[in-house]
Amino acid sequence: MHMDGLPENNNVAIAGKIVEECVFSHEVYGEGFYTFKIASERLSDQADILPITVSERLIEKSQLKKGICVDVIGQLRSYNNYNSKKNRLVLTVFAREICILSEDEKKNINQIFLNGFICKEPIYRKTPFGREISDVLVAVNRAYNKSDYIPCIVWGRNARYIANLKVGANIKVWGRVQSRTYQKKTGEDIEDRVAYEVSVSKIEIPHADEKMDFDEKTTEE
Repeated sequence: MHMDGLPENNNVAIAGKIVEECVFSHEVYGEGFYTFKIASERLSDQADILPITVSERLIEKSQLKKGICVDVIGQLRSYNNYNSKKNRLVLTVFAREICILSEDEKKNINQIFLNGFICKEPIYRKTPFGREISDVLVAVNRAYNKSDYIPCIVWGRNARYIANLKVGANIKVWGRVQSRTYQKKTGEDIEDRVAYEVSVSKIEIPHADEKMDFDEKTTEE
């Protein structure tokens, strides 16, 4: 499977080994959806542990066992989790195609393309070792007047460049989906959390005048 030539503004191609059992997630108009997690290996021998959401109409749940390798084509989508006291943005790779890979077919692929709009002022910073980073939240349009809000992290000279862009600017990005663990302190309690984001390797600013307004309530606090 590949995503070349797809006229979409949100494309993900990813392969990896299932590391968390498939469980029922939700149902929409009689169609059931399941979630599981895969390990997508990096060149550094580390792995990103990423959530996948798949329809029961694409594949039988019984096929999605731990240790099985899968190839997924889809989109990176966001939704709001209202189960906690604060509104939190939750990301998942929504599968549009999925297939089981044999051991001989095992791949190491993790690619994403987004065409969206900057919906929060980019945050530019430097690490203690002087590495330049910008955090930017990109809103990508979906059908039925919905949008997905995707956190992106940009490095080096691209970080400097994107830090000067304004809210509402149209931007295209290419990169990979990654997971990152961090600790959140609330009062005396320290909670381990996992964040998902796009590590950007390439950016492009289309020559267009189209702009967009954003509802800040839909972004993570």
